[in-house]
Amino acid sequence: MEVILKEDVANVGYKDDIVNVKSGYGRNFLIPQGKAVIASESAKKVLAENRKQRAHKLAKIKQDAMNLAAKMEGVTLVIGAKTSSTGTIFGSVNNIQIAEELAKKGFEIDRKTIVIKDSVKEVGNYKAIVRLHKEVSVEIPFEVFSEA
Repeated sequence: MEVILKEDVANVGYKDDIVNVKSGYGRNFLIPQGKAVIASESAKKVLAENRKQRAHKLAKIKQDAMNLAAKMEGVTLVIGAKTSSTGTIFGSVNNIQIAEELAKKGFEIDRKTIVIKDSVKEVGNYKAIVRLHKEVSVEIPFEVFSEA
C-alpha cells in the first residue's frame, strides 16, 4: 500500500515521503492517527505542488539544522545516576535525561529526535545521536557517573 506521510514516522520515513507499507499498518495505524494519507494520483499532484512551494523554506531549515549541528559538535554531557555498589544504574538513562542536559547547555532539542543505540544501565561512556533534520544528525558523547 502506497501512502504519503504527513509527519516523520520512525523507521518508515519522513514528512512528504511516498512510502510502501503493509496494508494493515497503513489502514489501522498511519491513516487513523493522521500520520499518512493514501497516495492517490490527486494526492501526488498536490504533494508535488506543495514541494515546489516549500523548496526554499526547506533549504533554510536544513541550513539552520547544519548550523546547530556545528554548534553542538564539541558538546559532551555528564549525567548523574543513582547506582548500586557494583556500578549498575537503578533504572536507565534515556533520551529525556539527555534532552534535559542539552537544555542546561542551551540547546532546546525535542526528546523524540534523540536516539541512544545501547541501553544505558551501567556507569561509563556512551553516545547518543540527535537527528536535527533528515539529512543532518550529530553524535553527542555522554558520561554516566554515580551520584552516591
